[in-house]
Amino acid sequence: MNKLKVLFTGKLLWSFPFFIYLIFISSQLHAQETEIGFGVGGFKYSGDLSRGINLKSINPAATAFFRSNISKAVSFRVGATAGKLGASDESAPIDVFAENRDASFDVFLFEASTVFEYHFLKWREQSTMLRWTPYFFGGFAIFGVSGMGEKPEEYSNIQPSVPFGFGFKYVLNPKWYMGLEFGARKTFFDYLDNVSAGDGVIKDYQYGNKYDNDAYYFIGLTLNYSFYTIPCPTNPYKKNYRKN
Repeated sequence: MNKLKVLFTGKLLWSFPFFIYLIFISSQLHAQETEIGFGVGGFKYSGDLSRGINLKSINPAATAFFRSNISKAVSFRVGATAGKLGASDESAPIDVFAENRDASFDVFLFEASTVFEYHFLKWREQSTMLRWTPYFFGGFAIFGVSGMGEKPEEYSNIQPSVPFGFGFKYVLNPKWYMGLEFGARKTFFDYLDNVSAGDGVIKDYQYGNKYDNDAYYFIGLTLNYSFYTIPCPTNPYKKNYRKN
């Protein structure tokens, strides 16, 4: 039964964003361009074991995506991002409580997402000299984690999240773009670090703040290739000649 559940949730994780993507592709055949890209960067976790910016807690991650440009300002993107996620009370305890707790975690996280992007500058117009634009994105994602230790209570390793963030794109040439992106993932889950509610009467310190859900972030450099067809111009002055 557990194997069937894992297979089902795994298929759901993979198929959901691509199903949404196909809907948009079929309904946006007039879109200017379709793009494919990849990126490298890092995952950052925020929760009971780590707060704020801590470079030691950034772990390597990578992403791959498809993008459909619905208009000159709006794009739709479906992507998959994966990497390591972890933190430790020992390396950077946030308070005296964390020093006594001495908890840690090291997991692998896979995310499938669908987001919309809004570009602030008119960088796609042929008349402009702009080669870059800032953009904002937001959407929906499903993520799964593996490598958890002993669970303090029963929970699912497959969870939803809300990705949002901002980035910058730069045009290298008509077919190649570069980007820098920072995104946060709002979760509704408090066990990314396997620490949450606990019995405060028992001074084992193996618990955290159950009212503060965990979050994770991705920052990375991206490179994408644009597929588009150059329209064949028609000559309005072309004459039709009759054969003699």
